[in-house]
Amino acid sequence: MKYLVTIIAIVLIGWAGFAFFSDDTATAPTTTTTTTTSDIPAIATTTVPVVETAPTGKIGESVEGRDIMAYSYGTGSDEILFVGGVHGGYGWNTALLGYRLMDYLEANPTEIPLNLKVTVIPLLNPDGFYKVTGTTTAAVDFDLIPDTAGTIPGRFNANNVDLNRNFDCNWQASATWQNKTISAGTAPFSEPEAMALRDYVTSAQPKAVIAWYSSGNGTYAAACGSISAGTKTLLSSYAKASGYPPHDSFTDYAVTGDMSAWVSKMGIPAISVILTTHTNVEWAKNLAGIKAVLAQFGTVQ
Repeated sequence: MKYLVTIIAIVLIGWAGFAFFSDDTATAPTTTTTTTTSDIPAIATTTVPVVETAPTGKIGESVEGRDIMAYSYGTGSDEILFVGGVHGGYGWNTALLGYRLMDYLEANPTEIPLNLKVTVIPLLNPDGFYKVTGTTTAAVDFDLIPDTAGTIPGRFNANNVDLNRNFDCNWQASATWQNKTISAGTAPFSEPEAMALRDYVTSAQPKAVIAWYSSGNGTYAAACGSISAGTKTLLSSYAKASGYPPHDSFTDYAVTGDMSAWVSKMGIPAISVILTTHTNVEWAKNLAGIKAVLAQFGTVQ
């Protein structure tokens, strides 16, 4: 009998131990790793999700027939326009910044003041972008993007024209980029991509235009002559919030036929934001600048 009691005790102790450790294992907290996608690395094996939204519409076509699209968010009467991908595959991160903003506005519609409509033209130069990335969407395979030097041909459109030299402000047929002489087209707005932007801005008459470029790290006031008070305020809002240094003008070399300068010539406040590198969307900085602009032009909800 004594042995039977001992055996039963051992069994009970063993069962209790098993139950204790089993329960501990079942209820042990799990660790979740959160991956942030606030910035896009130069080389990555991921993609940026393509926004599923109804576009404002097709505003034109590129030289090779690719659609140039504008996407709008909000229902207000005062429009703020953001433009990326002017230099296609050379500034591919600016197009992805545009797509990233679309994602954000889709997910956060209440961030848009009631009086505003935010329009994004993420990719003004789809042919140049396609030449480097093989796509015109945000679903870029970063492993296929060559070194920065290899993206230089993607800067121009399929006519080998620099679109940011093809607008009607101090236009010249032979223009300058860094230490190179480049084509600015046969006349202002000779290129279909520039015509598309011109026609959209002329029709929509946005309250402000912000264009993204890379690389250089700065915000620049746009002017075709003197800088307007509206542009100065816009520059201050974006620069102060984002941390990009503000500049009244770009002085590294002469720029003719500049897109933002033409916008300012139309009486619309405009700035150029030049990202620090060619390989990062710098989302946190730019989101802060975007929010500052929306606060500047928005009314209290």
